[in-house]
Formats: sequence, C-alpha cells, structure tokens
Amino acid sequence: MKPTAAEEQRNLHELSSMPTAAWTQEELTYHHKVMSELSPWLNAQGTHIHGQIIQEIESRSDLT
Repeated sequence: MKPTAAEEQRNLHELSSMPTAAWTQEELTYHHKVMSELSPWLNAQGTHIHGQIIQEIESRSDLT
C-alpha cells in the first residue's frame, strides 16, 4: 500500500535540523499554515521558526 502525502511529509521535528532551503514547497506551505493558525500560542522559538519559513517562501517567490 502506497503512503499518503501526509504520511510522506516530514514533521517539524525532522525539519528543524535542516535549513528551510532544503524543505519542499509543500512542507513550507503546510507548516506556515499550521503555525499561522497557532501564532497566538507560539513561544519565541516557534515564532522564530515561523519567521524563517516566511522568509524562505518569500525568497522562493522572488525567484519565479
């Protein structure tokens, strides 16, 4: 049985040891959406990671 897209997607714990430039666009989009919804409850580290995700999304959109 083939894994679903959600099962293939790496979780934030796995991704946190990698630069955001190595994340897929789908991973960036997913984690940005989740962190945006949770933003009122993010601690300083979560806010920093969310900022890095936003910067990477913006840098990729500048390339297209």
